[in-house]
Amino acid sequence: MPPTSPSERCDEVSYDNVSRVVGARVNDPGSIAAAAARRVKATSLLGEHGKAMIIAADHPARGANGVGGDPNAMADRFELLDRLCVALERPGVTGVLGTADILEDLLLLGVLDGKSVFGSMNRGGLAGSVFEIDDRFTGYDAETIAAMGFDGGKMLTRIALADPATPSVLENTARAVDELNDRHLIAMVEPFLSVWQDGKIRNDLSTDAVIKSITIASGLGRRTAYTWLKLPVVEDMERVLASSTLPALLLGGEVTDPDAAFASWGKALKQPTVQGLVVGRSLLYPAGGDVAGAVDRAVSLL
Repeated sequence: MPPTSPSERCDEVSYDNVSRVVGARVNDPGSIAAAAARRVKATSLLGEHGKAMIIAADHPARGANGVGGDPNAMADRFELLDRLCVALERPGVTGVLGTADILEDLLLLGVLDGKSVFGSMNRGGLAGSVFEIDDRFTGYDAETIAAMGFDGGKMLTRIALADPATPSVLENTARAVDELNDRHLIAMVEPFLSVWQDGKIRNDLSTDAVIKSITIASGLGRRTAYTWLKLPVVEDMERVLASSTLPALLLGGEVTDPDAAFASWGKALKQPTVQGLVVGRSLLYPAGGDVAGAVDRAVSLL
């Protein structure tokens, strides 16, 4: 069964821990729901420092396994779980974002007590596919997020004005926003204005494009009391963040210059709507491999 004492948890995801997870999935699938039911929930979405520090790990479900020069870095699930456990146990980390397979593994490993948990909802727009904009909801739904006792759901919302699939993207996002708001759960919307370029989707990270994506995303749904935005850090964030009063979380993305990235995050965190960071690959797979050090540095910005 899942480990219960801190010493048995996953400072390193050992063979025994993996065997325990697999054994639970084979012999006692109901133990996943039981682990969710007994999980100690976070008392607040924000940590003692007044900001959220959420570790994102929903990339593999969209086929986006690459980090830096390694196209399969996130494809090793044992290693990913090891890195997630290290990150989640660092002081100041408030939560995690993932798909059901990953969050269930973490529940069985017993490392989600006291953390906010967000389920990734739409992963159908596979990275590099011809249908990438048609990002269908293949992950969590609001009903299951509520049943698992999680705090909210996240949806990637790419708006390609020249792609006829975009209206469906907006409609499905609005429906998810409604269903989460109806249950008083956070709807974390991650909008981009996107374009097709040389057969691939590219997110436009110009200031004006990010502002336009925010104004569109902010209006989705019949109510927005529980809607938060997940936004990239770009030039002129003061103007970007002035385009909505919805709470915002800053996304990390893949970082090539850590010093520049941390400096830009620190500056943007001073804006009144920003409630924290949601960072994945750049903390889980930092240059040099020091996950704990990278996470601690990010937490220090808060």
